[in-house]
Amino acid sequence: MSINDNKAPATWLSQDAHDRLQAELDELIANRPVIAAEINARREEGDLRENGGYHAAREEQGKAEGRILYLKELLRTAQVGEAPTADVVSPGMVVTIYFDDDSDDTETFLLGSREIAATTDLTVYSPESALGKAILGGRPGQACTYTAPSGADIKVTIVSFEPFSG
Repeated sequence: MSINDNKAPATWLSQDAHDRLQAELDELIANRPVIAAEINARREEGDLRENGGYHAAREEQGKAEGRILYLKELLRTAQVGEAPTADVVSPGMVVTIYFDDDSDDTETFLLGSREIAATTDLTVYSPESALGKAILGGRPGQACTYTAPSGADIKVTIVSFEPFSG
């Protein structure tokens, strides 16, 4: 079994979000020599056990490398372009739900990657979140229940959904 056999689920991204994330990745990669130079400069200051600047630079390098790995994988597996159309709730849809315990409380949000949040004013819920998992594959009028982080079971009804166009 190869690594490619364990495919990560694809994430839908708008072209704008993809371009923004690619630019961030390019900037992080281009900044690697700057961080390495900072680490070397701090290393030359002496005793590493008491060198806060050295440890801060190493921590910055670790965060940058983690983000680079994350972005590379996200962009490698992303489905880029127009939001998919489907007859059931799926990633890339703007979904409106009704909270069954509040007579007038509805919420409209984008079901997709949090990475797209910078490109829309909508709240973005991940398909892997408790709410996202509960409504995936649902249709208008369907009731779904999910467990909130507080442990409470929350019942919602899917009102409508449409492809994201932002």
